[in-house]
Amino acid sequence: MTTPLILPQNYVAFAMVNPLTGPDHEVAGWFHAHLTHTFVTVLRAFTEFGSSEWIGVVLFFTVLFFIWKRWWPSLVTLIVAVPGGMLLNELVKQLVHRHRPFVDGPFVDWSGYSFASGHTIGATLLYGQLALFILPAMKARHWRRLTIFSAALLIGLVGFSRIALGAHFLTDVLAAIVFGILWLTFCLIAGKPLRRSVVLTPDVPLVGEPALVRVGETQPPAQSLLS
Repeated sequence: MTTPLILPQNYVAFAMVNPLTGPDHEVAGWFHAHLTHTFVTVLRAFTEFGSSEWIGVVLFFTVLFFIWKRWWPSLVTLIVAVPGGMLLNELVKQLVHRHRPFVDGPFVDWSGYSFASGHTIGATLLYGQLALFILPAMKARHWRRLTIFSAALLIGLVGFSRIALGAHFLTDVLAAIVFGILWLTFCLIAGKPLRRSVVLTPDVPLVGEPALVRVGETQPPAQSLLS
């Protein structure tokens, strides 16, 4: 008879199938063999842009800003998209149970599981969601391109640093980016009803969701003295 423990084990065995095992180990091995103190210092600076500490600081001040502006739909979207997506990634790590390329070495010392990269998905969710907030305010095409490029650059630097430091395989980083994009897309679609419950006041610069006024909160017409 099937027990509750057998089903998760079967899922783990299925999830660990990786058709790119060869390239994964080749890329990880090459970087591990070429690590130097200077290279590691630069990589650790890049990887901080996806660290939980840095993401927590950015989220804290962004949440305070949204509360101050009373942009409640943006606040809900941010909390669901970033911390929510990162928690789901931790669940994936426990299910897949993939070990890191190198647990220790002359410059690195990692623990925990590898698939998918937590730093990379955190960067994808944070900078991707911030870009989605900022893009509606960008009227000029070059500013929109700069916003997208900046978000993509930060995500790419974080992902590259995780591979080069030996913390993750190439597929760990690629999967994290794909998971992050899919989760942001889901949040964008699921949040449409919330955004439709508000209207934008005219002649106000658009930054995220400015000057939101709820439908139904408008003042009723004044009573006529003859009525």
